[in-house]
Amino acid sequence: MTRSSNGSVSVVAVRLVTLLAGAIGGTILLLAGCAPPPEEGVLALVNGRQITQTEFETRWGELAEATRARYEKEGGKRLFLDELITRELLMQEARKQGLDQNDAIRDRAQRYREQLILDELLKDRIKAKVELSKEELDAFYEKHANELLTPLKVQVSQMLLPNISAAKDLEKQVNQGGDFAKFAQRYSIDGKTKAKGGDLGPYRKGLVIPEVDAVIHTLNPGMISAPIKTEAGYYLVMISALDKEIIQADVAVRERLRQELLNEKRRKRFDGVIADIRAKAIIRLADASRYVTDDVGTR
Repeated sequence: MTRSSNGSVSVVAVRLVTLLAGAIGGTILLLAGCAPPPEEGVLALVNGRQITQTEFETRWGELAEATRARYEKEGGKRLFLDELITRELLMQEARKQGLDQNDAIRDRAQRYREQLILDELLKDRIKAKVELSKEELDAFYEKHANELLTPLKVQVSQMLLPNISAAKDLEKQVNQGGDFAKFAQRYSIDGKTKAKGGDLGPYRKGLVIPEVDAVIHTLNPGMISAPIKTEAGYYLVMISALDKEIIQADVAVRERLRQELLNEKRRKRFDGVIADIRAKAIIRLADASRYVTDDVGTR
């Protein structure tokens, strides 16, 4: 133990031994007392193996931000040091059992090492950030228009009447406060929407026939159209504002599609890198027939 000039045990040393020994246990040779003075920057000795400040900070820095936040909430760096010590004890036990010399484990470790090397290579070869132009994104959204809301963002309801007089009469009644949905259920001859009170859902491209579509863009929410003449009869159509949940769901779909397009571009860039590497290589198969079945290329 470290002693002062009068021979008494240093109070600071005693406190350090008590604190660390109580938290970690007798297996660890602490940085005071019985062990020889360790090198500067060593946080703990675990059966003689040093855990240095540099190692600790490196491992701490490799943690995800959310993981660091959890440690800081539950015990901070002191808890993380305890877990590093536990990890080292487990590794020492594994070595005693010869697991570090196990062929299967060494093979898996080699494959993992190779994967890390390949990841680093491809990260270096694919440096430029993949970005999407507005034109690319708009074209992709157009390709998936049936999944998306249009800028109009309204709910559409319609009813189909057999003649102009019935259509005009119901238009008048709705304008005077009548319930569009109830009238549609009772009088509409459109079998697809009658039971739902004429509800077609959120407006999307191709939702209604062209004659009705043209009128929808002239309406305001809550407004009923004049009778629309078609080959099937006379339509009345009404639009209303969408619920916030529907709009939020559309935002989520757009983000999913954006990520799909980004991933597609990343795959193409990756394929380009691989194609470039293969083009510069000399590849020969010793016996291709062993890997090609008889039906390849036949129909």
